[in-house]
Amino acid sequence: MSQTNNDMKYNELTEQERHVIINKGTEYPFTGKFDDFYEKGTYTCKQCDATLYKSTSKFDGHCGWPSFDDEIEGAVKHQVDVDGRRTEIVCANCGGHLGHVFFGEGFTDKNTRHCVNSISMNFIADEEQKYEIALFASGCFWGTEYWMEKQEGVISAVSGYAGGSVNNPTYGQVSTGTTGHAEVVEVTFDPKKISYGELVKLFFETHDPTQTDGQGPDIGTQYRSAIFYNSDDQKFIAEKYKDILIEKGYAVATEITQATEFYTAESYHQNYYKRKGSSPYCHFYKAKF
Repeated sequence: MSQTNNDMKYNELTEQERHVIINKGTEYPFTGKFDDFYEKGTYTCKQCDATLYKSTSKFDGHCGWPSFDDEIEGAVKHQVDVDGRRTEIVCANCGGHLGHVFFGEGFTDKNTRHCVNSISMNFIADEEQKYEIALFASGCFWGTEYWMEKQEGVISAVSGYAGGSVNNPTYGQVSTGTTGHAEVVEVTFDPKKISYGELVKLFFETHDPTQTDGQGPDIGTQYRSAIFYNSDDQKFIAEKYKDILIEKGYAVATEITQATEFYTAESYHQNYYKRKGSSPYCHFYKAKF
């Protein structure tokens, strides 16, 4: 791993990989290892390991590069190419160049083709998938996401909504405080590099878990402190650290409940502080354990 801006650690790249991923080059058609490749699994960013595409979205675009008709929600950023005509696609987590996206070609029902350089990606077969998911709510999800995605071993941190009764909620709906949803961050992590317990400790140490239905100036049930567990092990660990804080004298208001369906927030909420180049206004690190 190598150190880069914003304290993010990215994988070391070869000269050829840098040519494509950093300098926005293109590998020769029909030469990439994922062009004629259809194993079941997940494609990840070569530079930062963030998940990008599922194999179920891959199809033969007859173009010489891997083709996908959909990305994992929030994983890929679309922007105008320097040529002013095409739409470039980059990893939403690290900004690494992936390729271009085209519409209206009729290859699939989604009428979309992500034309991606093989060299920009790695592949994890389904049987090799060992990542885990954690769901944390600690006020404004911008700040929660900021701290979680800085940790080595965290594959992605995605802002969204959970805990309520409204399907596919919008930010406008959640902000009324009437949907039951909280602003939540879905953390995908590699347990070989960072444990769930370490993430729970970070959660408690980067916000005020004693504040009820709010965080700093953000008031309302949508800003409540909560951990949504995905297994009995996660529940046990979350409750253990909550009990430790209570024994230390903290009046912890954090709810610990079973995970409900997670809904990804709008794209403008993703990687907010990274894009702005600033720091959270209500999430600060304070050692508590």
